[in-house]
Amino acid sequence: MIAAAAPSQLDVYRALAEEPDIRWEQVTILHMDEYVDLSPAAPQRFGNWLREHLLTRIGDVTFHPMRTEAGPDAAIAEYAALLAEAPIDLVCLGIGVNGHIAFNDPPDAQLDDAKAVRVVHLDEVSRMQQVDDECFATLDDVPTHALTLTIPALLRGSHLVCAVPDARKAEAVRALMEEQVDATWPCTVLRRHPHCEVHVDREAASLLPATA
Repeated sequence: MIAAAAPSQLDVYRALAEEPDIRWEQVTILHMDEYVDLSPAAPQRFGNWLREHLLTRIGDVTFHPMRTEAGPDAAIAEYAALLAEAPIDLVCLGIGVNGHIAFNDPPDAQLDDAKAVRVVHLDEVSRMQQVDDECFATLDDVPTHALTLTIPALLRGSHLVCAVPDARKAEAVRALMEEQVDATWPCTVLRRHPHCEVHVDREAASLLPATA
């Protein structure tokens, strides 16, 4: 399982934690992105976020955080090897305000990236979203670089569950449904996946055409 670390996924993780029949001791969890320059103890690190909001709820599970202490090249090699060890059964992800998935930001996201993990420069919209999500106090506090699973790495999951609440995501949800598939809106690539569920709330769906 690959898990996004974001407030948008809290309801998904609460629901999973309450499922009585999941044998978590048989599950391995990886995550999809991590800041390059934050201290390993920083609460904003996505591995630490997942420990607090998911792992503490489910108990005995194998979790592989992205370890950046030895530098990004070592972290990339280690995580690419972990991803290659076994097929990915489930990806729980969201969509950013700018349409990113993981930290594959427009317009530089590579829909057909040959790598599984790479270092990216975060655009200002992505960084500001971290402030709006109350993960950081100011934009200057948000790191400028991160590791991310690439789009092809995410799409290799057998089943994708994408949860997108919040009115701030309405334009990205509209683009997901209506724009052509390209790096302008990286989320549009989800339409290529044969088993991708997208769950939105009323606010996030507010720009979609009304249906009977």
